[in-house]
Amino acid sequence: MSSISQKRKEGQERRHRRIRVKLSGTPERPRLAVRRTDKHIYAQLVDDESGRSLGMTSSLDPSIKGEMSGKTKSERCQLVGKRIAEIAKEKGIVKVAFDRGGHIYHGRVKALAESAREGGLEF
Repeated sequence: MSSISQKRKEGQERRHRRIRVKLSGTPERPRLAVRRTDKHIYAQLVDDESGRSLGMTSSLDPSIKGEMSGKTKSERCQLVGKRIAEIAKEKGIVKVAFDRGGHIYHGRVKALAESAREGGLEF
């Protein structure tokens, strides 16, 4: 790994640790954790008190995989945001704590968050 990409990764990990000190999920208000890679995005509802996942989806999810073809990465993130909002509604969850995972609130992370808000989640 090159020096620049190593520094970028270390900076993201540092930001994520700083965020996680202040942010944790409860059964009433779980943490909506976002993980972003070059090709895909993952969203998970986490109850940190019991240490379990309440629901998750990603751009690889078979339920939305058919809608993904021909879309940009940001449009795919919007679909993932809508799907995670649906999963939360099925579980009776309305409020979540948004964990951007050290990523900047911009682009794909922002598209997922705004789509989840449109789907009915409150941050």
